[in-house]
Amino acid sequence: MEPLLILPMRAFVLLVVLFSLVLRRAGRFLAQTRDVERFRRQVRDLVERIETSLGEISGRVDAVRRGQMGADALGDDLKASLDAVALYADEARSLRPPSAGAAIRDEIIAELGRAARALEMVEHGRSIQVSARSGGRELEAQTSIKRGYLNVLHAREAIAHQAKLVATMAAADAASRIQRRNA
Repeated sequence: MEPLLILPMRAFVLLVVLFSLVLRRAGRFLAQTRDVERFRRQVRDLVERIETSLGEISGRVDAVRRGQMGADALGDDLKASLDAVALYADEARSLRPPSAGAAIRDEIIAELGRAARALEMVEHGRSIQVSARSGGRELEAQTSIKRGYLNVLHAREAIAHQAKLVATMAAADAASRIQRRNA
């Protein structure tokens, strides 16, 4: 082979290798970005549904707590909310977060467990209030309902905070990748 053809061929092969390396890195970057965006969308959707469900039951529990509604009217709503929280927890467990999102997913699951325990506490107070209209148990019922209500509120706030962390996660993740690339 002629020496004048070997040099351009080597240059061409070198360019192809470099181009394939750049494409491979760009593909990985796009895949990571796609995973983060998918996780953000899934968490945003889940948190919106959780907020709707827990917001509605919180309003009804608050009405019972303030004496604006009877405790016996709350039974079916509590059962439905407990079932919904269990489904939300299962859905959260099935999420496949990027490495930075695993802690956020675990926190959402923990807060859903907290919300479930709070709703069970409200159910305990409601059942006492329905069965024992007067006496020393009335105070126990009111305390259980109030503590459960406050724990539901705290769980809602914590879940909303995790949703905010997910929203900032993508921007921070992209910035850290750019810094690593430039270093």
